[in-house]
Amino acid sequence: MSSLTESRTEYTSGLFSLLKEAIVGSDRDFTSGPVWQAVVLLSIPMVLELSMESLFAICDVFFVSRLGINAVAAVGMTEALVTLLYAVALGLGMATTAMVARRIGEKDRPAASLAAVQAILLGITASLAIAVAGSIFAPSLLRMMGGSPTLVTEGVGYTRVLFGGSTTIFLLFLINSVFRGAGDAHIAMRALWLANGINLVLDPCLIFGLGPFPELGLTGAAIATTIGRGTAVLYQLWMLSGHRSRVAVDRSTMVVRPRVMLRLARVSLGGIGQFLISTSSWIGLMWIVGRFGSAAVAGYTIAIRIIVVTILPAWGIANSAATLMGQNLGAGKPDRAEKSVWKAGLYNTYFLVAVAITFIFSAELLIGLFTDDETVLGYGIDALRFISYGYAFFAYGMVMVQAFNGAGDTTTPTVINFFCYWLFQIPLAYVLANSTTLEARGVFLAITIAETLIAVIGVLAFRRGRWKTSQI
Repeated sequence: MSSLTESRTEYTSGLFSLLKEAIVGSDRDFTSGPVWQAVVLLSIPMVLELSMESLFAICDVFFVSRLGINAVAAVGMTEALVTLLYAVALGLGMATTAMVARRIGEKDRPAASLAAVQAILLGITASLAIAVAGSIFAPSLLRMMGGSPTLVTEGVGYTRVLFGGSTTIFLLFLINSVFRGAGDAHIAMRALWLANGINLVLDPCLIFGLGPFPELGLTGAAIATTIGRGTAVLYQLWMLSGHRSRVAVDRSTMVVRPRVMLRLARVSLGGIGQFLISTSSWIGLMWIVGRFGSAAVAGYTIAIRIIVVTILPAWGIANSAATLMGQNLGAGKPDRAEKSVWKAGLYNTYFLVAVAITFIFSAELLIGLFTDDETVLGYGIDALRFISYGYAFFAYGMVMVQAFNGAGDTTTPTVINFFCYWLFQIPLAYVLANSTTLEARGVFLAITIAETLIAVIGVLAFRRGRWKTSQI
C-alpha cells in the first residue's frame, strides 16, 4: 500500500515539476529526451498564451455588445479586414519560427539572433505601409464590407485605431515567433498575457468612461488593445536584449543581412499566401453572411469569438509541433520530428473533442451570455453548433499545417488552402446560403466541411514525407 502511495506521490511530483518548468522556462534541449515531455513543455505555455488571447476576445465582445448590434457587427467586419494584416504578420512569423528553430537545432544561436533581427526589420517596414493605408481608407473599407451608413459612422474610429497600431501587431506576432522557435515559449506566453491583461483593464474604462477615463465608446476598445500590445512589445524587446532568452540581440547582430532577409522573405511568401487565402476566405464568408442582415453578422461574430476561446489554445498545441519539427530537423533527427507531430495531433484531438461536446450541448447558454435578441441568438447557436461538429478534424488539420510550416515547407499548406478555401469553401457557402433554405446557416456548414477536407488532405500529404528534405 505504501509502495502504491509513493508511486502516486512521485507521479504527482513529476507532473508538477513539468508544469513548473513549462511556465518558468529552462535550457532543456528539445531534440533529446522523451518526445511526450517535449510536446507538453512547449504546449503548456503556448496554450496558456493563446488562452489569454481568447479570453480577451470574449471579454472584448462582451463589453462591445453593450453598445448595440451595429457595434458588434462593426467589430466583426473590422476583424475580418484586420485578418489580412494578421496574414502578413503570421506568414512572416511562420518563416521566422522555422528559421530560428532550425538554427537552434543546429546549435548556432548567433545565427538565430541574426534571423530575428532581419524579421523585425521586415515587419516594421510592412506594418508602416499598412498602417497608413488602413487609417486613410477606413470608411471605404467598412462600406466595402457591406456596412450601413450608421455602422460606418459608429465603427470608423475603431477601424482607424486598429490599423494605425499595425506596428504593434506585427512586432508582437514576430517577436513571439522568435521566442517559440527558440523554445522560449514561456516568454511568448508572458508577453501576450501582459498585452491582454492591460486590454482587459482598459477596455471597460475607455469604452464606458469609468473613473477618470474619457467615454470613447467603440473607439476606446481599439485604443485599449493598441496600448496593451505596445506595452507587450516593449517587454519583448527587453527580453531580446539578453534577459534569459536563448536568442539574444546585441550590437553584433543588429545589422542588415540582405541574404538572410531575402531567405526569410522567400519562405514568408508561402506563409503569407497561405494565410491570405484563409483569411480572405473568412472575409468572403462574412460578406455572404452580411447579405442576411446585421443580426446574422452579430450572431456569427459572437459565435466566432466563443470558438476562438478553444481554437487559439489548440493552435498553441499545433505551434509546439512547428518548433519541434524545426529544431529536430536542424539536429538531423527527422524521425523524432515526425513522432512529435503525431503526438501533438493526438493531444489536440483529445482537447477539441471534449470542447466540441460542451459547445454542442451548451450553445444556447453560451450565446445567451452575450445577447438576448432572439434573432441574433438563433444565428449564434447554429454557428457554434455547426462549426463544432468538425472539431475532431480541425485538431489534426492545424497540426499538419504547422508541421509543414515548421519544416520551412510553406508551399504545401498554401496549395491545400487555395484548393479547400477558394475553390471549395466559398463557392459551397454561397450555394448553400443562396440556393437552399439554410441561408446564413449554409455558411456555417460550409466551414465545417472545408476544414474537414483540409485535415484529410494534410494528413495524406504529411505521410508522403517530402518535408524531410526542406531547407531554410
